[in-house]
Amino acid sequence: MNAFAKTLLTPKNARRLLMTVAVGLLVLFVLYKVVYPIVFDAYVGKSNAPLTYANSQPISEAELEAMATELSLSARRAAAEAIVGQDDNAFARRVKVEMLMNTQSFMREHEPTHIKYFRDASILQYEGPQTCLQCHATIKVRHHDGRTSEVDTLDDIVNSVHFKFQSDGGGGFSTYGYDGRQVNAEGSRPIPVGKINRACGIPGSFSWTGWAALVESRPESTHGEVELRSEGCGQCHIGGNYQPATEKMMPIGDVPDVAKEGIDCLICHSTEYDMNQRYVIRDHVGLRWNQDRTMRAALTVGRATTKNCLNCHQHNMGGDAYLHNEAAQALGKQHRRLLHTGAKRGNPFSPQDDVHAAAGLQCTDCHVPEGHKIPRGRMGVDLVANDLPDVEVSCVTCHSIAPHNRSEHKALLNGHLDRIACETCHIRDLQDNNVVLRDWVHPTWDAEEGIFTPTDVYRSGEVNKGFTFLWFNGNGTFLANALGNNPNGSTEYDPLMRQLARIDDPEIVAAVREKALELKKTYPDIDLDAYVEAATDPLSQLTPEQLDERRRMLDENLRAHMNDGQSRIYPFKLFNAMMYEDMGNQGPFGAMILPFDYATYYETGDTAASVKQAIRDPIVQRMYQEPFKLYMMDEFMAYFGVSGGWKTDYPLVDGKLKNVEPKWMRQMGSLMVNHGIQSVGRDCVECHSPSGILDYRALGYSQERAAELENLDIVENLRPAASLSATDGG
Repeated sequence: MNAFAKTLLTPKNARRLLMTVAVGLLVLFVLYKVVYPIVFDAYVGKSNAPLTYANSQPISEAELEAMATELSLSARRAAAEAIVGQDDNAFARRVKVEMLMNTQSFMREHEPTHIKYFRDASILQYEGPQTCLQCHATIKVRHHDGRTSEVDTLDDIVNSVHFKFQSDGGGGFSTYGYDGRQVNAEGSRPIPVGKINRACGIPGSFSWTGWAALVESRPESTHGEVELRSEGCGQCHIGGNYQPATEKMMPIGDVPDVAKEGIDCLICHSTEYDMNQRYVIRDHVGLRWNQDRTMRAALTVGRATTKNCLNCHQHNMGGDAYLHNEAAQALGKQHRRLLHTGAKRGNPFSPQDDVHAAAGLQCTDCHVPEGHKIPRGRMGVDLVANDLPDVEVSCVTCHSIAPHNRSEHKALLNGHLDRIACETCHIRDLQDNNVVLRDWVHPTWDAEEGIFTPTDVYRSGEVNKGFTFLWFNGNGTFLANALGNNPNGSTEYDPLMRQLARIDDPEIVAAVREKALELKKTYPDIDLDAYVEAATDPLSQLTPEQLDERRRMLDENLRAHMNDGQSRIYPFKLFNAMMYEDMGNQGPFGAMILPFDYATYYETGDTAASVKQAIRDPIVQRMYQEPFKLYMMDEFMAYFGVSGGWKTDYPLVDGKLKNVEPKWMRQMGSLMVNHGIQSVGRDCVECHSPSGILDYRALGYSQERAAELENLDIVENLRPAASLSATDGG
C-alpha cells in the first residue's frame, strides 16, 4: 500500500470520505425524487396533484352491515340461479333457488370474501390503492415456467401495459420496422413504443393530447342547449391522473406518488363496479377521469372476471354500438361518454357471438395473468405492447394440434392446420358496423349526438370486404401489416404492394364513390376521382421514385422476415384512415400522423384547427426539438422506413400549418381477429370452389395449383360430413 492510500485511509480521512459519499448520494436522491419531477413537469407542460373523488365517502358500521347483507344476498342468488336448471314451472324453480341460496354452506361460500376483511379491519372508506395496499403490499406470482416470486404490488401495476400502455423493453414486440430490424430487439437501443392508432385519430404515442376532454355537444333532443360529454384515451386505461404515465416514456424517472394514487384498482377487480362513475371531471388543476370508489364496489373485489375486462375491451372488440356491450349502456352519471358508432374490430367476446364466452370461459383462462402482467400472446401484427411476449396464448393451448377428433374425416381436417388457422374457419363474419375506411379530415354532423364525427366511408363485416385472409407467421410490420408467405416461398405473394395497398372489389369502389359524392355536398373542393383513387389505391399518392424505394425496401428488408418460421392463413380485419400528416417526415410507407384535439374536432368540425390545437401541446413541441430527436424520434423514423432521421421543422408557423397535408395511409392495416368464434366452421366448398372465399392466386399459388385447390374432386362428397363444428373438437 503506497503512502497516498495510507493517508487516505486514516480514520479521520475515511470518515470524511464516507461523509462525502453520503452527502453526494443524498444530493442525487433529492435531485431524482424532488428536483427532476418538477423540471420534468415543467418541460412537458403537465401537472400532477393530489386526487380526490366525491364518491369516496366513509360509511358507518351499521351501513357496512346493511350493505354486506344486500351484497351477500345478491351474490348467493346469482350463484343459485346459475346452478338450478330452467324448470318449466317458474314457481318450482323459484323455490329451489330460495332453498339453495339459504343453506348454510351456500351462504358461507358465496358471501363476497372482502366483506369479512373490511369488517375485521374496520375499513369504512375506500381510498384507492392505499386501501388495497394495507393487505396487498406484496403478492406472490406464479410464472408460466413454474417459478414463483414475491413482487411489490404497486410497482407491478405501474410497470404493466395496462397502466403505461407502451413498452421499451428488449424483445417485447414481434414487429419489424421497414428498415428490417425487429422493434426494440435485444441489443438495439430501445425506445418507448405503443399502438399507432389510426382508428382514434390520436396516434398512441400522442395519447397525452387526447387523454381527457369535455366536449360541448348540441344534440337535437336538447334543442340547441349544450350538453357536456366525456371523451379521451383515459376512459379505457387504469390511470386516473391528468395525463398518461408520460414519465415512463423517459429513460429515468418514476410516476409521482400522487399519480399512483389515481390507479383504478376496482375497474378490474370489483364485480359491482359502476361504469356510470366513469366520466371526465374538471378541477382546479385540469381534466381527469372520475372512477367508482364507493364502498359498494370495494366490498365486492376479487379476481378479475370477463365482465371486468369487457368494461374496456368490448369497446375495441364489439364496439360501443354492440347490443351486448354493457359498459356502453352505462355512459356516465354526468358528462356522458361519447359513443363511437363504428367498431374497431367487430369481433365481440360475448355469449351471443362467441362460443368460448357462451361456454363460460373467463378471459384469464387463456390470458393467464402473472401478477398484474397479462400475456397478449406471442403473435402480434401491430405495436400493441405486451407484458409477457414469451407466453403463448393460442387455440392449441386447449384444443391441441389435432382438435377434430370426432369427425369421420378427422385426418383431413386436422391436416389443414399446417396451412389454415382455426380462426379462418371459425370466424364467419364481423359486426356490420366494422369500419374499413374512415375519413378524419371531412367529418359529418351527427344530429343525434350533437357533434361532428369522423366519416366512415366504408363499413362491412363480410368476408373479403371487412376482412380478408393473409399468410401470417406471427410477425408484423411497424404499421400493422401481417408478415408471412406461402410455404412454397413464392415471391408472387406481395400483400404490401397488392392486397393491403389496393381495393379492387367493384362493390366497395362504388360504395366509396357514393360516399364521396355525399361528402362533396358539404365539401365542394373534394376532387371526386382523386378521392376515390386515393381511398381505394393509396399507393397512388406516392411518386414513382417512392414506389421504387418501397419495392426495394420490401425486397431487401422484409422479404426474409416474411419467410421466417411457419406461415398459416389467418383472417385479418382491414382498416385505413385519412388523416393529417407531417410531410416533412415521410417515406415510402407514409408520413408522421398528427393528432386532433377532441374538443375542437367534435364541436366545430374544423379539422385543421383541431390539428393546430393538438400540436400546440407542449410535449408535441418538445418532440420537434433536439433532445427528443436524439432520444427516440430518429430511431422511430428508421423503423418507419424514413431515411435521414427525424426532421425537427415544427409544422405550425405563425398560426398556420406548414408542410401538412391530408392523406390516406399508404396501406391498409391488417388487425388480428381472434374472438367472435363460432362453433360451426366453414364447409369445404366455401374455400374450395372457383367462387370460394380464398383467392389462391393472391395467396401466392401458381395458376395450376390454384385451379386444383378451387376444384377438389372430393369436396362435393365430403361437404355434409366435413363441416367443422364444436362437436368435432377435443
